Amino acid sequence: MSTDLSNTEKKYQILIVILSVVIPLAVAGLFSVKLKDFGFDVEPLTFLPPVYATINGITAIVLVLAVLQIKKGNRVTHERLMKFAILLSVLFLVMYVAYHMTSDSTSYGGEGAVRYLYFFILITHIVLSIVIIPLVLFTYVRALAERFDKHKKLAKITFPIWLYVAITGVVVYLMISPYYVH
Repeated sequence: MSTDLSNTEKKYQILIVILSVVIPLAVAGLFSVKLKDFGFDVEPLTFLPPVYATINGITAIVLVLAVLQIKKGNRVTHERLMKFAILLSVLFLVMYVAYHMTSDSTSYGGEGAVRYLYFFILITHIVLSIVIIPLVLFTYVRALAERFDKHKKLAKITFPIWLYVAITGVVVYLMISPYYVH
């Protein structure tokens, strides 16, 4: 990080780095933890994948609306939409982990070129969903610090990656949904 950080940025820098490491590790670890293995008698939360896929779709729409609002000069509306997008992403994450802690993973059953396309989309989605965590947090903190020049510069990188992650979350769900066991 550069040495010209504001006090606000310095205050959050360590927390962002910690969250950027802990969240992906926790998700990966919790992905393999099943509550039933610990004696919890819980029903699989099989209703969650379409819910969190919908949340991803709404997140994509909110991100586009937020960019349109800031281009119109509506900073307050932009800020509210961005906070909503972050909230939606957190809700997605909680539901995603809850689903995987109560349900067995679903294998993709497609064949041929579609299978390769699915795994390309899935892998890029996963990798970029890890990359987006610090990008979103640093972009947000730059706005909090009212360093809008730096915020805008980082947002030009953050926005397309976050939008890709949100859209591909929906695409992955649509591609794998025929193979869910209900």
